[in-house]
Amino acid sequence: MIEIRDAGEEDLDWLCRLEEENFSLPWTREQLSHQIGEEGRALLIAESDGVRAGYIGMDSVLDEGCITNVCTAPEYRRRGVGAALIDAAIKRARAWKLSFLTLEVRASNAPARGLYEKKGFKFVGIRPGYYEKPAEDAAIMTFYIRKEEL
Repeated sequence: MIEIRDAGEEDLDWLCRLEEENFSLPWTREQLSHQIGEEGRALLIAESDGVRAGYIGMDSVLDEGCITNVCTAPEYRRRGVGAALIDAAIKRARAWKLSFLTLEVRASNAPARGLYEKKGFKFVGIRPGYYEKPAEDAAIMTFYIRKEEL
């Protein structure tokens, strides 16, 4: 069973390891720490049977939301962790009364793009040269929250 909870300071070592193992330009401990407990920010942890399996970060300004990062531990991929994290971010966006959530994803990351599309995100454009190591464009995807849902 996958459960989602807010991250705490006790999760930072694990978050840093996961970042370093999965991204060519990982977020620093300080950057991750600023996501925890700050107004308009969230860092959510997915646990599978009590074991940390992934996380998602999000920011908001006024009624606009942005998913900052998503990562599933390799041994938990294709087990519903990413889907649960996206669902939790959408739920949080609704609670915050946001109009939409947007994210960038490597243009070549077909599995992630497919998951986001399945969850209702729409492709809205390309951000040229967004990623480094390796250099790549980002696909911009947005989930629109209908006003009547708020």
